[in-house]
Amino acid sequence: MTQPLKSIQEVHRGMPELTTTTKKSTSFFEFWPSHIIYLPIVIQWLYLALRYRSLTLPLISNPGIYLGGMVGESKSAVLALAGKKAAEHVAPYISIFNDKFKSIDIRLGESIDKMKAARLKFPVIAKPDMGCRGAGVKIIADEEALRNYIQEFPDKATLLLQQKIPYEAEAGIFYIRHPDRQQGEIFSMTLKYAPYVSGDGKRSLRQLIKDDQRAAKISSLYFSRHQNKLNNIIPENRAFRLAFAGSHCKGSIFRNGNTYITEKLRQKFDDISNDIDGFYYGRFDVRFESIEKLMQGENFHILEINGASSEAAHIWDVNTSFNEVYRTLFYQYRTLFYIGNINRHAGYKPPPIWQLYNAWRQEKKLVNQYPATD
Repeated sequence: MTQPLKSIQEVHRGMPELTTTTKKSTSFFEFWPSHIIYLPIVIQWLYLALRYRSLTLPLISNPGIYLGGMVGESKSAVLALAGKKAAEHVAPYISIFNDKFKSIDIRLGESIDKMKAARLKFPVIAKPDMGCRGAGVKIIADEEALRNYIQEFPDKATLLLQQKIPYEAEAGIFYIRHPDRQQGEIFSMTLKYAPYVSGDGKRSLRQLIKDDQRAAKISSLYFSRHQNKLNNIIPENRAFRLAFAGSHCKGSIFRNGNTYITEKLRQKFDDISNDIDGFYYGRFDVRFESIEKLMQGENFHILEINGASSEAAHIWDVNTSFNEVYRTLFYQYRTLFYIGNINRHAGYKPPPIWQLYNAWRQEKKLVNQYPATD
């Protein structure tokens, strides 16, 4: 899909102004490899496993979700857990099983029929039913784009088509509730800013990316994604969006939004969580009209519900200290074991470790086959 230009005034509409209290565009650890960041968490996991006498206890933290949402879960299956009250906030979607034994014309026709039945209209967002970190997410503008996406998608795998929500603003709301309680807490809120470069009518997209303090650090990501547009001159007072998927590893800018958590917002997510069978821990990825409406618990749509593998993504704010990263992560995983232990006493049995390994292998294999992310 052609990447739309926006006026400077439209960029990040509904979000608090994107500012920083430091002169840095990224923190020194922000783009470290995840296996380095998470090494202390692995050590903590092993300690907690000895303490609770179970290596896989976190996998029953959300007993309604396959492996608690740690890996290998179906996005559509998780969204389907939403009861009537929670489902009112879920962005409309359909799931499509991509059987390449059928011709592309048949698969496309069936997909269009399902879209019509669900009252989905272009543009829609296509994404894998199994995956993480924004892998394979694309904006689908018309039937031809949908045809191409289905053709590129792996055989015998399921994809989702979700209505594109006409809001610019996006956030990750990390919610935790103990299974024996009706009230929980919003532990973290991350504001997700799409990365843009602003045109001046003189410089090409390539040069704007090179000249941007943050974008230049991950320029290879953007050069690959926009290789056919790199020589385009971006008009003055127009902004070019570098990434659509609200994922940090795909280029989105994350800011700590904890100051915008309100009692009304917590109560709203209490209501939603209590209406999702077997869900106690994870992150809701939402799009919303404005930060003021979101604080009132109004005018937002849930795009995804993530489980045990969720990050309190505010840790990737450039202003977050290294110590705060680990205070947050250590708290997360202590809580996972604690909730898993409550559920174990309620009769749920932690799965064997080989089940986790097999799910990880399956997901990794599929992610390597997904179409490129917008």
